[in-house]
Order: sequence, then structure tokens, then C-alpha cells
Amino acid sequence: MRKQETKLLAYERISILINNAIEEKHLDYDLANDQARLAKKIAKRVRLKLPYNIRQFYCKKCKNFISPGYNSRVRIGRSQVKALRITCLKCNYVYRKLL
Repeated sequence: MRKQETKLLAYERISILINNAIEEKHLDYDLANDQARLAKKIAKRVRLKLPYNIRQFYCKKCKNFISPGYNSRVRIGRSQVKALRITCLKCNYVYRKLL
């Protein structure tokens, strides 16, 4: 029972930190990056897998907090395979999500 309460509290704190990071990214990116890093650290400590909608805010290579239009570029592919291309502007890593 105690473990379940800890995970629930950790999830609440992670969601608060991520929401604050999304709001703060335009004013102070370093603060937003620190909040996102702290959220990931809390998840690791409690062994909680981050939900997909939160995981997509992190670069898969450099693990930095990314936000579309600010420090990442989002393009829609026009080739035969329709895919969303997201490029991290810090490490230039490109990953694709199929549409």
C-alpha cells in the first residue's frame, strides 16, 4: 500500500513539474529544462515509467527537454511513407513518428 501511494504522489509531482516546464519554456528555458530533468529524476527514483505524452517532450538522444518550435523542428514528410520528423536542435538527432 505504501508503494502505491508513493507512485501516485510521484506521478502528481511529475505532472506538475512538466506543466510548469511547458509554461516556463518561453520565459526561462534553463528553468524549464531543470524542472523537466527533476521530473525525470523523480520517475527514476520511484521506478515509474513516464506516460507517452510526457516522454515525447524529451529528446531520445541527448535527453533534454524539447518543445516544438522553440528548440526542435517538426516537419511532415512528403514521401511515400507519411511521417512526422522531429529534429532536436541541440544534438541534431532526427526521429520519426508514422502517421
